Order: sequence, then C-alpha cells, then structure tokens
Amino acid sequence: MKIPIYQVDAFTSEVFSGNPAAVCLLERWLDDTQLQAIAEENNLSETAFLVQDGRDYELRWFTPVTEVALCGHATLASAFVLFVCRNWPVEVIRFKTRMSGELAVTRRGGLMEMDFPARPCRPQTPPAGLLGALGITSEKVFGSAEDPMVVLDGERAVREVQPDFGALERVDCRGVIVTAPGNRSDFVSRFFAPQVGIPEDPVTGSAHCVLIPYWAAILDKDHLHAFQVSKRGGELFCANAGERVRISGKAALYLEGAITI
Repeated sequence: MKIPIYQVDAFTSEVFSGNPAAVCLLERWLDDTQLQAIAEENNLSETAFLVQDGRDYELRWFTPVTEVALCGHATLASAFVLFVCRNWPVEVIRFKTRMSGELAVTRRGGLMEMDFPARPCRPQTPPAGLLGALGITSEKVFGSAEDPMVVLDGERAVREVQPDFGALERVDCRGVIVTAPGNRSDFVSRFFAPQVGIPEDPVTGSAHCVLIPYWAAILDKDHLHAFQVSKRGGELFCANAGERVRISGKAALYLEGAITI
C-alpha cells in the first residue's frame, strides 16, 4: 500500500521556517496503531491524516506519541495540500474532526483562514513547578481548556525563556503558552509541550484559540497580528469573533512523496 504524503511548512511563505507538518491522504481509515506509527516515523510535531467524505474531509492529528484534539498548523497544511497540490475546486474546505467539531478553511487571496473555536482563559494558580521549569517569574498565569498561559512583560522576555524540559515534563499540564506584547506585532508567543513529544512547537495555531480572545480584550481590538518567536518563527493574522476565532496564514511545500507499507 502506498499513501501520498506531503510535508508543508505552515505559517510562512518560505521553506525552512514556520512549522512543518506531514499530510497523509488515505483512502480509508487505518488502525490507530498504524496511524501512530506513521506519525512517530515522520517525527514532526504533527502528522495530519485525511479521508474524503463526499464534499468534505475527515481529519485527525497525531504527534509522535499521541493523538491531539486540535492542531492549527497541520490543518493549515492540509488545506494547502488540497487547495494547491490537489486543485480543490472551491474556496472553502470543511474538515470533520472527532474532538473539535467541524472546521472550515477559506482561501482569501494569498492567505488561508481557519475558523476555530475560541478557548477563553481565566486566572489560575500556576501548576506546581511550572514557573520554576520555565525559569521565569510572573503574576499573570491563566488556565484554558487544555494548556496554562503565562503572560510576561515584553517580547524579549518571551524570547529569552529557556525551559528545563525534564522538569517541565513532570508538571501537571499538557503544554504551556508563554506570551507578551510584541515589538512589531500585537503579541508574540512560544509553546512548550514535552509531555506530548514536542519540547517546543515552532508555530502553534491551536494556542491562538486562547491567545486571540485574551489579547483582543487587553488591546481592545478584534483584528490582531501575531508572531510565534521560536527558532523557526511564524506569522499569524488573527481575528476575534466571539465564540470563534479566525487564524490566517501562508504555507510552503517542502516535500511530496509516498509512504510504502
């Protein structure tokens, strides 16, 4: 059996930046053990698997060690493959997901816009050991549907965070968002998730489901420009829409081939 595979750098217009995701086009769903083995073999932060269902696609995402409920950059990469590599005939693609409902991606000029659920945050006491593992101090810690978020004073502080990943892996949280106002954008962020096999994610679309409502309220604006300031880096164009958020970006094709099983 041969499975078409693409590797796409998401939230960038150039290869070797943004967040790489693998996109695998399946004729039918394989056993979960096989899906996880493929994701482990790819060894990227996310591998997306798609199965066409009429005019829509079913979509699932796997890290090298587990399935996740929502992934932004691999959704953007999936839409890019269908729009650009597979010549999808209309400007909207709808993805059916198991844990995050229906997600739509719309092509608008040079950008692809994802319609995702908002995940508002609330102040919380930091999980034990979190700030120590990050090597930072902050009085602004928030909880969300999945990951805590730590707010720092400025972009430089976010860039200078050097987590102890061994200690962070022992903290009772899936991952953690670190954010601050940006120097040339509305806000910047980084995302660390060693518990799911991703020490630092280069660009994290799903984290912006938390970041967008927070910064929209703080800055009193609904249209936001963001950078994830990891080593590879990525640019996101964001909009707050109440119970939904819109996350737009570009992507670039790095690899096209086939998996042989």
